[in-house]
Amino acid sequence: MKYSKSNINITNESLSSRGNSEDEIDLKELVSVIWKEKVLVIAVASLFAVLSVIYAIKQPNIYKSEVLLAPSEQEGSGGLAGLAGQFGGLASLAGVNLGGGSNKAQLAVEVLKSRQFTSDFINKHNILPELMGVHSWNMQKNELIYDEELYDGESGEWTRVVTAPLVPEPSMQEAYKEFKKVFSVNNDKETGLITLSVSHVSPYVAKQWVSWLVEDINQTMKEREVLEAKKSTEFLQHQLNQTEIADIREVLYKLVEEQTKTIMFAEVRDEYVFKTIDAAFVPEEKFRPKRAVIAILGTILGCIAGVIFAFIVNFSKKQRSKSF
Repeated sequence: MKYSKSNINITNESLSSRGNSEDEIDLKELVSVIWKEKVLVIAVASLFAVLSVIYAIKQPNIYKSEVLLAPSEQEGSGGLAGLAGQFGGLASLAGVNLGGGSNKAQLAVEVLKSRQFTSDFINKHNILPELMGVHSWNMQKNELIYDEELYDGESGEWTRVVTAPLVPEPSMQEAYKEFKKVFSVNNDKETGLITLSVSHVSPYVAKQWVSWLVEDINQTMKEREVLEAKKSTEFLQHQLNQTEIADIREVLYKLVEEQTKTIMFAEVRDEYVFKTIDAAFVPEEKFRPKRAVIAILGTILGCIAGVIFAFIVNFSKKQRSKSF
């Protein structure tokens, strides 16, 4: 059987018109269902809106304090770098870093993120209750309000109920996970500047922690550098006592001199790795929650849920009518 081109066109047009009419019917049916169950849709949307507003209001204000840092110029690194090409092998045996200070800032950032540094920081400043036991902050009295189900501020005892192997007082592993939620460090690769920030219910606590972090990381990196330089100097002095070759002794003397400069530089400079560009501050405005956004999203979610419930109810009614 043969079909002409006109017949094919008529068939395609009829299928297209049928598809369009079905789409229009479906759309009309959807609108009709929503209109029939408009009371249900409005009720569900209103319920979600009220619940989202209540949730947003109950959330405590979180304040964020931050500091802008720049890597400190490592004085004395030029002499070491000048010896790197010629005496790199000998220096590496002594543990002497001839690469200068280009990687010290990045190393310091990784130390900041480490478990060991975080644990030492929490223990040194005794901030575990402020980290994991606080519920909110009293702005008028500038006092922290502890969650009684977690920590008793008057007796200083942990009251939280946990299951083994956890104990009432949080471990450093728990504290590390919690600290990661409130602490962030961002490195701008283009400018090399580093932004360090802390979020907390108290703006004063947030500012204090940021200041402590900068002080502690500078001190930690300084102590590491001094310890490494002293060990290297001891090794180089030992090698000096064992060799009589003039050229080698000259090189060793230069290496000892550079390590001595490193120690002197570390001892006299507080901002050893990071130099403060913009100091930490006490924030006046909250960082989160965005209560208006929470309420809007809750209302939108309520509308979607209301429409879904409307179709479910309408479908149930049709099934019951068919069964009868």
